[in-house]
Amino acid sequence: MKGMLSPSLMCADVLNLQSELETLDRLDVDYIHLDFMDNKFVPNITLDTSIVKACKTVLKHMRRDIHIMAYEPQQYFDRMEIGEGDVVSVHYEACDDLDGVIADIRARGASPYIAISPDTKPEVLCDYFDKIDGCVVMTVYPGFAGRPMVAGSFEKLKRTRQLIDESGRNVILEVDGNVSWDYCKKMRECGADVFVAGSSSIFQKGLKLDEAVARMKELVK
Repeated sequence: MKGMLSPSLMCADVLNLQSELETLDRLDVDYIHLDFMDNKFVPNITLDTSIVKACKTVLKHMRRDIHIMAYEPQQYFDRMEIGEGDVVSVHYEACDDLDGVIADIRARGASPYIAISPDTKPEVLCDYFDKIDGCVVMTVYPGFAGRPMVAGSFEKLKRTRQLIDESGRNVILEVDGNVSWDYCKKMRECGADVFVAGSSSIFQKGLKLDEAVARMKELVK
């Protein structure tokens, strides 16, 4: 599987979100990463449900990669208009009825993913590989952009890749957190398939989006 990009909209120019979305959509980028936070599961609020929903009217090629960092994530699904073609990640640590949430995402025609925070062991995913299309390994503590990578993240990616391969399931491994120019190639070598690129790479100040996307594609191919 080729390496795929999921630029994080929370790191884009807030005054030019539509323009940057349209540019990325023309650059053969696979996904746009949309972070939603409830200020409870993580101490921050980023893109609200109206922005997540509005992206549907702009995108022609990219899929929405919706990362819900919130308790009781189902309460937001209707407001985001989750449906066919969407990727929806919910946190293992935030769901009382994870099986029910996964089933709801699937019933809407979207692809369910499970995200795990840095302190959660990847082995918890093993019971869900037959129910999900992907998993997200957070290599920083969720809630804010630009945080440093947590020690042991490369080993955790390798272990997650090993568990997926041993399961025999076709589960995508997405990495989120400090996906920088320095780290992304190593993350690819550790088995990551999808790269959530933000302020340390694609949206780095002083770089044009087309140049940054081309560079990242080359590193994770």
